[in-house]
Amino acid sequence: MDNKRLGDYGERIACYYLEEKGYKILERNYVKEWSGAAKGEIDIIAKKKGFISFVEVKTLSYKDSVFLPEDQVDFQKQKKLIKLAQNWLVENKIPLESKWQIDVISIKVNLDTKKAKIKHFKNAISS
Repeated sequence: MDNKRLGDYGERIACYYLEEKGYKILERNYVKEWSGAAKGEIDIIAKKKGFISFVEVKTLSYKDSVFLPEDQVDFQKQKKLIKLAQNWLVENKIPLESKWQIDVISIKVNLDTKKAKIKHFKNAISS
């Protein structure tokens, strides 16, 4: 399975996981382009009990076991996610003072059995 398909598979697992935990999925794959800058994407935007969660999903297969998926969310990615979240809030006319957070969902998949280990890091990135 190539990286794109693995990432899409991980996002589907994450959506199912969030829905099972009582989240309502508001949007998937929110993309924004800034003039002169690279585009950015938020994988999942979900809501639960008045909180909006902007979710970054990182998926790796077990064969890449020397790395943890969540380690791929470096400082640059964190800054971009904060900017994207704030942009989404403004575009949807939701005050920046609202209850929102950025979560990271880490998924390791065994490609043979299709079983996955999921870790949900709530409020993983401070704005």
